[in-house]
Amino acid sequence: MPTREPAKHSLTRLTPAPLPQAHLDAAQRLACLRLIRSGNVGPVTFRELINQFGGAVEALDALPELSRRGGRQQLRICPRAEAEAELEAAERIGARPLFTIEPGYPPALAVLPVPPPLLYVKGEVAHLLRPMLAIVGARNGSAAGQKLARLFAARIGAAGLVIASGLARGIDAAAHEAALATGTVAVVAGGLDVVYPPEHERLQAEIGERGCLVSEQPPGFAPRAKDFPRRNRIISGISLGVVIVEAARRSGTLITARMAAEQGREVFAVPGHPLDPRAEGTNRLLKTGATLVTEPDDVLEALAPMLRQPTSADFMPPDGAREPPGEPIEPSAALPEAGADTRARLLGALGPAPVDIDELARATGLPIRSIRIALIELDLAGRIERHGHQLVSLATDVSGPA
Repeated sequence: MPTREPAKHSLTRLTPAPLPQAHLDAAQRLACLRLIRSGNVGPVTFRELINQFGGAVEALDALPELSRRGGRQQLRICPRAEAEAELEAAERIGARPLFTIEPGYPPALAVLPVPPPLLYVKGEVAHLLRPMLAIVGARNGSAAGQKLARLFAARIGAAGLVIASGLARGIDAAAHEAALATGTVAVVAGGLDVVYPPEHERLQAEIGERGCLVSEQPPGFAPRAKDFPRRNRIISGISLGVVIVEAARRSGTLITARMAAEQGREVFAVPGHPLDPRAEGTNRLLKTGATLVTEPDDVLEALAPMLRQPTSADFMPPDGAREPPGEPIEPSAALPEAGADTRARLLGALGPAPVDIDELARATGLPIRSIRIALIELDLAGRIERHGHQLVSLATDVSGPA
C-alpha cells in the first residue's frame, strides 16, 4: 500500500474547491436534509446543485423540472415531515447534523472529491477542526498491540492531535480510551444511538460526552456489512495520516489503509512478528511503501510539516487544477436547460468506463457550462453515474428519451 505525498500537499491536488460555508437557519437545514434524502441526489450532485443555485431551498424547488429534462418524469422528493422527524430524532439523542456547506465541517474531509454531504455529530464538535491522526487495527488485537495503540494515542494526543478511530474491538478501543483526556473522535457505521459492538456502550457514551461521535447515518440506523468501509473512508478522510497496529492479511483495517493512500494521507504501519497472523497485513503494507514506525515520535516527526496553522490556501486546488468557474447566477434564478441535443451528445459519448468532464468537452465540443447542467439533469434522471474526481459514466440501465 504505497503512500502518497504528505497530506498538506496532496489535499490540494485535483480536488474541487470547498463549497461556500455559512451558518444555516432551521429552514435551510431542513432543505439540505430533504435535498440529500431525495432520489438520485448523491454527494456530487448535491455539490453541483448547491454551487448552481446558491442554496438548498432553491435547489430543492428545481429538482422536479431538472429531472424531467433528463428524461425522468417522477423523482422522489423527500417529504418535509420525514426530514423533520429525522432531525427531531437527532435532537432527542443530543446529536446534530453538520453539512458540508456550514462551518465546523472537517476541512480535510470537505476537500475530498466526494465528501459525505451530511454528518451527524455529538459531543465536542470542535475536535473536528483540530489536526487528527487515525489509529486502527485488529479487532482481536494482542495485548502487546493494544499496549502500543494506547502508547501511540496518549503520546500523540499529548502533542496536540486528536485521535480518530472506528470504535471497534481491540486496537480501536484501546486508542480511544487512551485519548479521551486529550481528544478523540469515533466514527461509527450506524446511527449515533446504535451501540456496536454492544460491549462498548460505556465507551461510546463517554466519547459522546468528552470526545466526539460521528456518523453519516441517521439515528436508529443499524449498520450493515457494507457500511463499515464507508465508515473507514471517513476515518482516513478526516485525518492527516493513519497508523496501522496489527492487521491480518484479509482485514477491514487494510481497507482503511488503502483509502488513506487514495486520499493522499500518510500511511504508517507498526511492524509485527512474522509468525503472528495479526501482523501479516501490516508487514505487507511495509513492503509496499507504508512508513515504518516503532514509536510515537516517528509519527510526529513525519507529520511535523503539516501541523502548522492551516490557511484557506491549503484547501484550494492549484491554479492548473481548479475547476472551471461556473457562470454566477442569482440563487432564485432557474438553471438554463442544457437542451435535448446536448444531452443526446453526452449520452452518445459516455460508456461504462468513467471519463472526466474535460474529456467529454473534447469529445463533444460542448462548453463545460452546458455539460455541467446536462449532467445534473441526467444524474437526477438516473441515467449516469458519478465517481468523484470529475469522473462520470453511463448508468447500466439507461433508457428513455434524451
